[in-house]
Amino acid sequence: MPGVTMAGFGVRDLMAIRMVPHPAVTVAVEFGAGTPTLDDSAGRRQRGSLVAGVGFGSGGAAWARGENVECVQVRLSPMVVRAVLGVSPADLEGTVVALDDLWGREASRIRERLSEASSWEDRFALTDALLARRFEARSSVDPEVAWVWKRIVADHGRVRVDRLAAEVGWSRKRLWSRFHAQIGLPPKRAARLVRFDHAANRLVAGEGAARVAADGGYADQSHLHRDVVAFSGATPATLTGEPFLVVDDIAWPGLRTPAQAGPVAPRRRGCR
Repeated sequence: MPGVTMAGFGVRDLMAIRMVPHPAVTVAVEFGAGTPTLDDSAGRRQRGSLVAGVGFGSGGAAWARGENVECVQVRLSPMVVRAVLGVSPADLEGTVVALDDLWGREASRIRERLSEASSWEDRFALTDALLARRFEARSSVDPEVAWVWKRIVADHGRVRVDRLAAEVGWSRKRLWSRFHAQIGLPPKRAARLVRFDHAANRLVAGEGAARVAADGGYADQSHLHRDVVAFSGATPATLTGEPFLVVDDIAWPGLRTPAQAGPVAPRRRGCR
């Protein structure tokens, strides 16, 4: 299904994993013996299956923990969130909610089916089928908003929002209002988040900070450093060694020792 990426995880000891902001709505469906816990800087705690808004965890404000955690993680493009979850991305901005609150008994049924499946391929197939059933073919996003979002993603956040507004024939104020309501973030904030996400992927892949800054639209390496700290709460050097899901071809680097992690099955599906 377009707008979807998935990864599956089985982790014996999930020790304080920093939730790094991502330009998508994140759905985590747990089905194992353990119950993952998410804590944020405000002292709120969410247990079990959850949904996190676009950019959730900015500033290193959220941490996941648990033992014997098994889950399927789904990243949903903001453009398909309303169709799949039944809420606007704006309703999830900066927060995390229980999946049961959005899907009701269907959340319990998918957890049961995932726990009974014998392979990750079967679990991905089950999740794909559920998302397809919930998805409505019609888009709930204005064509102009969708075009601006796609431009931001395609250019890795290196865009001028006022120029995009002019290209779609909207005022800057109209674009800000419609984009924020339908994507879940103001357009400039969304562009910064997409730029950070692309930079984080490259840093974790082993590229040097100076090259990432030069190619990524940052004024200099110090600018990159400040942006990484602002979004993740960690320096670029710290970020590259931390176990977190980048959702590309790299999953939880540094968390591969038998004492810490079980099977790890990252999988890409669709696009943003």
